[in-house]
Amino acid sequence: MNGREERSHPLADPELLRRVRRIEIRTRKIVTETLAGSWHSAFRGRGMEFAEVREYQPGDDVRTIDWNVTSRSTRPDRKLYVKVFDEERELTVMLLADVSGSTAFGTGRRLKREVMAELAALLAFAAIRNRDRVGLIRFTDRIDLYVPPRGGTTHALRVVREVLAPPEERRGTDLAGALEFLLRVQRKPAVVFLLSDLLAEGYERPLRLAARRHDLVVLEVRDPAEERLPRVGPALLEDAETGARRTIDLSSRSAREALARAARERRERTDAILKRAGVDHAVIDAAAGWERPLLALFRRRAARIHR
Repeated sequence: MNGREERSHPLADPELLRRVRRIEIRTRKIVTETLAGSWHSAFRGRGMEFAEVREYQPGDDVRTIDWNVTSRSTRPDRKLYVKVFDEERELTVMLLADVSGSTAFGTGRRLKREVMAELAALLAFAAIRNRDRVGLIRFTDRIDLYVPPRGGTTHALRVVREVLAPPEERRGTDLAGALEFLLRVQRKPAVVFLLSDLLAEGYERPLRLAARRHDLVVLEVRDPAEERLPRVGPALLEDAETGARRTIDLSSRSAREALARAARERRERTDAILKRAGVDHAVIDAAAGWERPLLALFRRRAARIHR
């Protein structure tokens, strides 16, 4: 199996623990006051579990009639009986977290990776509050870490810490490989949140396969400077994943427009791939915050499920 599996951390980084604690404090109130009810409305359980057999009532679905029980009835009026099912609420939630070099970028108060960690905390605590299990796949151009799904607050904190922890070295992004790994280790249907800036290629087919098996939600984190470069004159630009450098004169209108056009075309290709896969998708602006797009996504899902 690819990837480093869950293991203990006898010597935790004190600064990392402080960052995890700050995120826990910041997100716990939001989960309690805002996300708890939205989570239950937006994400269904794994299926339906048999509860009991009762007499047929007007309006019951005739497909639920239990003919075996009905035929064995000794009542003179020969009542019909139906099967009653309860929703099985427990979910398995997998966080697929991109920690490649490009996520260590940010022009606002937080890096894209830090925004993803806060989102991971929100999702993990919301899931745990609803007694769901949470797992993590952390990836760069390989599977950097796999934490199997479990329940409990301590486990949720572990997941947040691992999203914040930097990978061993700067790497590119193999999103296709991460999705293929997900399909191998998570056979049963799960709710999967992909936290990434989607700066990758060649992932369309595994994305479609993952969306067929799982309830896949893509939370794409972008930084505004990736599409709106400032007019500052000559600038040395470095690729965060490959280390390649080039100097571009950003005082040139044509240079800025060419970069903006390339970013716009990449965004349009990404949107088209996600639309063809039929996944839920929200764009998170790293500078503006996650609240509005995430809650809007939850509302859309709840409305579709209860339609």
